[in-house]
Amino acid sequence: MGFQFFRQHIGHKIIGLVGLSAFLSLAGMVVFYTKQQEQSILDQRMENAVTLNQSVIQGLDAVMLTGSAEIASFFAERLKQVPGVVDFRILRTDGKEAFLDNKTIQEINNNFGRNAFNPRRTEKSVQVLPTDDPDLQKSLNRAETVIISSHSTDGDPQLTFLTPIPNGEECYSCHGQKNRYRGVVKVTTSLSSMQRDVRATWIRAANILGLSVAAVGFLTFFMLRRVVLRPIRTVTHAMTRAAQGDLSQEVPIPSMDEVGIMADNFNIMLKRLRATYQGLQKEQDKLSTIILSATEGIVVTDREGKVVLVNPAAERILEKTSQQIIEEGFPQLVDDPSYINAYLQSWGADMPETIFYKNKLINMNISTIQDDENRVMGSAALFRDVTDEKRLEEQLRQLSFTDGLTGLLNRRRMEEVLKEELSRASRYNQKVSLVLLDVDHFKKFNDQYGHDQGDRVLIAMARIMKEHFRTNDLCCRYGGEEFCVIMPNTDTPGAFYGADRFRQKVEATNIDGLQVTITAGIAIFPRHGSEPDALLKQADLALYQGKQEGRNRVIIVPE
Repeated sequence: MGFQFFRQHIGHKIIGLVGLSAFLSLAGMVVFYTKQQEQSILDQRMENAVTLNQSVIQGLDAVMLTGSAEIASFFAERLKQVPGVVDFRILRTDGKEAFLDNKTIQEINNNFGRNAFNPRRTEKSVQVLPTDDPDLQKSLNRAETVIISSHSTDGDPQLTFLTPIPNGEECYSCHGQKNRYRGVVKVTTSLSSMQRDVRATWIRAANILGLSVAAVGFLTFFMLRRVVLRPIRTVTHAMTRAAQGDLSQEVPIPSMDEVGIMADNFNIMLKRLRATYQGLQKEQDKLSTIILSATEGIVVTDREGKVVLVNPAAERILEKTSQQIIEEGFPQLVDDPSYINAYLQSWGADMPETIFYKNKLINMNISTIQDDENRVMGSAALFRDVTDEKRLEEQLRQLSFTDGLTGLLNRRRMEEVLKEELSRASRYNQKVSLVLLDVDHFKKFNDQYGHDQGDRVLIAMARIMKEHFRTNDLCCRYGGEEFCVIMPNTDTPGAFYGADRFRQKVEATNIDGLQVTITAGIAIFPRHGSEPDALLKQADLALYQGKQEGRNRVIIVPE
């Protein structure tokens, strides 16, 4: 999405920014140039107006010096017809228009003392400017041209120039020396033509600006497209494909500028990504092979607790499909959420590792996976079916405890059990009877009938012992044809009664048509010994005494 946005908009942005910069630069230059032209036109118009005023004043002086005052009036009227002149008037210093009444003629005739000039037959008084007009007074007081900006009734801009007419020595004979100025020339010009010129200048400038911007925009677009946008588009397209998983491409390097360096770096990055991806793919294949072929069940969740991995062994052990395990969730792995949650919370401390589930013994190992900052990344359960293993362990344990031929406890286990029973009896102040017995003339059975027959006799002896003695009595094969019975919490009468009845039962049993008898010796803890070896030795002495007395009997160690 980011690359798509970049590809669609970066060209527009670059062209827009460059175009805007070019437009602002050119627009600034055009505005500056046009303003300069506008000011130049205005200055030229003002200069022309001032020159016109000076020319008028000089013309009036020439006319007046010839004594042709009537021509001055005609001269003033003709100047009103000059192109660009809206109004032209020659004013006296009081603001009234000159050459319309006889006031000046009378003053001149008075100065000469005769009628040097004939009075006008008709006269009128036109007050063009008030006597105290600020601009009029400014022009007279400062002896300079005053420029006044205004608008006509039609809204056209105008400039009015007020230029004082000095009263020189050549004029004193007619006008006297009393007044510094003889009057004021008032010229009003229209600026509409100037505005047209300025407007034409602006139009030309706008056209130039438009053409310049279009040219710059076209050149910018062409160069950016060729030099920048096309390589960037190529790189971004490659980046988009790379983001979608295609790492097999390579971007051409157009040049060794910044874009070329970017393309080269991108190619290097893709090459390294390909190498990394291939390495990860190999490791993933190895991991997948291990997980899928593992005999242990594996179930993994993500940080939200959703099951994301179930291997075939987990399905087989739990007798659930992977879809069922995913839908039920991690706490329902063995249909006991309290066990799973307690295991996770306690990190397995004080929790049974082996549970019974669906007639199977399952060894569980559950843990929460965390990163280096102790943030939970998920949970994992590893479990395996140890039913056969436990059964085999039990079988091995039994084999290590029992005699292979008779199935009774072997001598090593007998010694361990005897030690445990004596310790318990000592702790609770109880008696323990130890019966040591063997088959009479057993060597004869082996010599006369063979060892197989001897083994059958021993097996029959063990079967009768299991059937005869109590459940808590421990029957053992002591070695060869010798057997031992440990009788917890049993004193002399009970031991003798049980041993003698067993002797009678053996004597009454026909084993493959053979008559078998036994001789037994009994020792009592703690009367005849407090240690296993001592007790065994006493029982063996009693057994030996029975054999000396003729066999097929039970002897108790004498008091």
